[in-house]
Amino acid sequence: MALPQLRHSELDALLDPTLDSPDSFSAIALAAIQDLDQAGTCLQIKDSDSWRRRAGHFTNSGSASFLNQFRADVDCIEVLDREGEGRLARRIEFARLRLGVAMEEAGVTKEEVHEGIAHTGLGWNNQVALATIAASSLPAKVARRWVELHAMRTELVERNLYLVLMNVERYNHTGASRIDLIQEGSIVLYRAVDGFDWRRGLLFRTYAVHWLNQAFRNYLYNFGHTVRVPIYLQKIMKQVNEAKIRLGDPKASSAEIALEGDLEEHLVDSALSATRMSLSLDAEFSSAAGTSRLGDFLEDEHTIEDDLNRMDRVTLEGDLKDALADLRERERFVVTQRFGLGNIREHTLAEVALRLGVSVERVRQIQMTALRKLSSPDLRRQFSAYLN
Repeated sequence: MALPQLRHSELDALLDPTLDSPDSFSAIALAAIQDLDQAGTCLQIKDSDSWRRRAGHFTNSGSASFLNQFRADVDCIEVLDREGEGRLARRIEFARLRLGVAMEEAGVTKEEVHEGIAHTGLGWNNQVALATIAASSLPAKVARRWVELHAMRTELVERNLYLVLMNVERYNHTGASRIDLIQEGSIVLYRAVDGFDWRRGLLFRTYAVHWLNQAFRNYLYNFGHTVRVPIYLQKIMKQVNEAKIRLGDPKASSAEIALEGDLEEHLVDSALSATRMSLSLDAEFSSAAGTSRLGDFLEDEHTIEDDLNRMDRVTLEGDLKDALADLRERERFVVTQRFGLGNIREHTLAEVALRLGVSVERVRQIQMTALRKLSSPDLRRQFSAYLN
């Protein structure tokens, strides 16, 4: 039996009066939450296609095709005006309050919510919402409230993805990967949504741009070098370069730079050593004998050891495959997904449950059954050589 749903337009009618009296929002929202819970009414889950004009398409291959596809998808998304943005922000705050009430009633913590529910990342609609709730290990009411909130957060994020593309262009000169910057920016928009306060009367973009620039700078600080250089040392490197410019001597000594830049000499030495150029072992250069790679002139003392390790790995993979062959198909799938066997990442119980269309508790039972089968004395003896 389908539960009654409150449409977003009806929710806006309840919350719009708080625009003139923001202090009354919590009281009005909590009263509405109580009435909706008593009636068993859920909030509408909007289809993510409802704020798109048309579908994008691939034009090229490789990374360029991803960027073109991303731009095409973002161009399809309708941008909110100030009024629509404020209404969506009030809906998000209402949904967050309602989730908090449901969690308190069920005695569920935030950590349990994060562990007990997962989303496929394929957009939102009623079908996806029901599948996500069914695969969750949380109480159905808490899972439903989480889905309602996350669907609204996703809408505000997607409708502001154009900000990521606009601001990522400012960092083209850094040489950083655009795809990596876009990923960092898309993730940080969720943090911007959670911190956005519609009561201040600001546009979301004003707030989000600050978060985007912070995310881009942090990415450049953390991953802008081949070898990880701490942020504090990168700031010292900047001061050292400025001191060199003022001295007019690019080969100035550490003592001269420390005196000019008001820095400690040992910090200047650390900064200068961190700026040493790194070369790739695959770098090519020409010689009398022709074109060679730098790595061709370096002796590898670990070749024999690496070959032995490779042989052990191949043998281990074969033995592991034989051991898994004794499991049922579903048990083998759960073990492979949970422990990241076969060059895949480890998956949570909730993710595996969503893939199988069963509850998290059922996945846990299948996993325990499979591990009991794999803990036989014969298998323990067979794998003891690898463990030791």
